[in-house]
Amino acid sequence: MEPVQTPQPAPTTPVVGALEGGLGLTVAAVARRLGVAPATLRTWDRRYGLGPSAHTAGAHRRYSSSDLARLEVMRSLVFEGCSPADAAQAALSSDFCPEVPVESDASAPVPAPDADQPDADQMIQNATLAPSTRRRTGGGRVVPIHGGSPRARGLARAALALDAPSVRRLVTESLHERGTVWTWDHLVAPVLIGVGQRFESTGQGIDLEHLLSEGIVGALRDVAEAVPETRSSRPIVLSSAPDDLHTLPLHAVAAGLAERGIPTRILGARVPVEALMSAVRRVGPPAVFLWSHDHSTGDPAVLTSVPAMRPAPLVVVGGPGWPSELPEGIVRVADLGDAITRLAAATRGLG
Repeated sequence: MEPVQTPQPAPTTPVVGALEGGLGLTVAAVARRLGVAPATLRTWDRRYGLGPSAHTAGAHRRYSSSDLARLEVMRSLVFEGCSPADAAQAALSSDFCPEVPVESDASAPVPAPDADQPDADQMIQNATLAPSTRRRTGGGRVVPIHGGSPRARGLARAALALDAPSVRRLVTESLHERGTVWTWDHLVAPVLIGVGQRFESTGQGIDLEHLLSEGIVGALRDVAEAVPETRSSRPIVLSSAPDDLHTLPLHAVAAGLAERGIPTRILGARVPVEALMSAVRRVGPPAVFLWSHDHSTGDPAVLTSVPAMRPAPLVVVGGPGWPSELPEGIVRVADLGDAITRLAAATRGLG
């Protein structure tokens, strides 16, 4: 395996609110600020030397602003997919301001240590085990990642920490570097599947799913809205089936088409048949894409309701909700890349 190339962190400014001569921060206070478990901080201290440097006789050691800045570098690089050892080396080699203790969080409540929370290294180990050797499928505080890129494990850790800015940043960077299809297949889908498995095995994780979806949709929307439109362009209509609540795949399709310069119109979730047909008549799209996530929403009668137009729009369906038998002329796609290819071809009259 190729060695991980550890990015060099940008210089970090002193933490806002740092006070010279202050008491510094406890382990629990730093854990709250970083969104990690106190056990993780103790592991980083024990294994990599990223511990508190401030010490007063007769008192526990406290984290200074420089300590906190190094931990922020560590946390950021781990979320990027770097190994803890590489991230710690980069954090320790970073230059920060002289040691200044940060203001104490003495007034904030200190949570009791969570004995069930694994440390960061254990989370990484659990996330990278092959499915055949995994002892559980997403229980506790671990999101199982089957396949996917190292950045997918970083995205899972950001979601577990409820770090919405990091979630959106990781997805945005991948979209710019690798494109929509790669990002969906190797970053987004593995993490969403892992979150779903975690919910099935523990009944927990709705908060992770919602936070992930919001960040992913925001990043995809930025890509889709960047496509320039001309007066002669006819956008493709994207919609969920009536009563279907899932819209994330629509935003993925819109971003993938935008990368090819093709505009879209997303109608959203639970679109009634009458509203869908009205939109198709008004837009006159070269193609219509309908997503159904559940068999209860994949009614094939909807597919035959598309208005007769010249030229007739190509009707493309995706998702597991549609039945195996579809009306004649309806195109079923297997994945995101297939959907983008077929819809893009329809804009050139090759449907």
